[in-house]
Amino acid sequence: MRHTQNRHLITLILGMLATVSPFAIDFYLPAFSQIANELGTTTARISLSVSSYFIGMALGQLLYGPLLDRFGRKPPLYAGLIIFIIASIGCCFSTGVEMLITLRFIQALGGSVAGVAAMAMVKDFFPPEQNHRIFAMLILTIGLSPLLAPSIGGFVATAFNWKFVFVLLALIALFAITIVFLFLPEGQEPDKTVTLQLKPMAKTYLSILSDTQFFTYTISGAFAFASLFIYVAGSPIVFIDLFHVSKQMYGAIFAFLSIGFIGASQLNILLVQKFSSASIFRFAMRLQVAAGMVFSIVAWNGWMDLYTTILMLFVFLSCVGLINPNASALALAPFTKNIGSAAAMMGCSQIGIAAVASIAVGMFDAASVLPMVLSMSATACIALALLMWGEKKMAGKIVAADASKGVVVH
Repeated sequence: MRHTQNRHLITLILGMLATVSPFAIDFYLPAFSQIANELGTTTARISLSVSSYFIGMALGQLLYGPLLDRFGRKPPLYAGLIIFIIASIGCCFSTGVEMLITLRFIQALGGSVAGVAAMAMVKDFFPPEQNHRIFAMLILTIGLSPLLAPSIGGFVATAFNWKFVFVLLALIALFAITIVFLFLPEGQEPDKTVTLQLKPMAKTYLSILSDTQFFTYTISGAFAFASLFIYVAGSPIVFIDLFHVSKQMYGAIFAFLSIGFIGASQLNILLVQKFSSASIFRFAMRLQVAAGMVFSIVAWNGWMDLYTTILMLFVFLSCVGLINPNASALALAPFTKNIGSAAAMMGCSQIGIAAVASIAVGMFDAASVLPMVLSMSATACIALALLMWGEKKMAGKIVAADASKGVVVH
């Protein structure tokens, strides 16, 4: 299905959907100290609500993949966003950190449908040769979340109360439902051949994972992507607790760092015109590992200060900006059926691995930045090792939606 006459509007709507859940991650970060004080806990414990959100996102991916294929794109999208709204309001009434962690999990379980639907609908509405560009545009809109969310969230929490942050998230989801209902065309028609029984669903997911190209670019991309999640979960602890920056300065730092992520994802649009996605992906992986080694040495020797930390994160997030759109395009390229399930499996794997990595942030010692640096470096090394293994197994036969040549094997 193609709607080329509305492609710009569709791209904007898909970008909005892709941003709903990431916005919910970043929006309340500046309010960590305020929430911790009111709930009588520590910021490290509050950071576990970020990890629970990541886990909810990962599981939600698997839940909605088959639903989006079976019932079409819109009905599951509406249902998930309604769950997101209810959980967001529930967060306002949290009486303890455990309740907040649980509600954040439910919030993510609902909101994750937006990202899965957006990914699947790229292939519904656009031809293969445009997928790289659209994925990069989605990365751009996702990148606007860390650029804007912490600053806005910090202002709302300071001017009103942290609870209003979650009220605003509920209103954003309600706005998304309205826009989708009024302006987004129907995507893929419901596929009644898609079963919702557990055993066939598991068989479908195992079949998707058995594709070497999908496995290679999804799992290696997931470990590279984990550095972003480690950063998000740990940044309030490192910047606010360790370096003692203000909420406003924290928002400014967060915005600056997102420029690397956004800029790299947009640079990718130009790079795919001259280089294959596989080559760009490989280069970014190697750069991330090299940066990790350098900064691990710097951190180990106690030379990390505020500015060195910002530089390290800028390099890592720039690499993620190159890795993520190419990982998505390369992982989904082999599929013409069960695209929703493939997108869900990819999202679950990426976010699930990153979520597990981010849990360690709750154990971080605020007297040192070393745990964050070593965690990010370790995931980068694992990512590169998996990529090298996968490329050897594929023996150079990589199916890719090249931006200028369509679907090719190179």
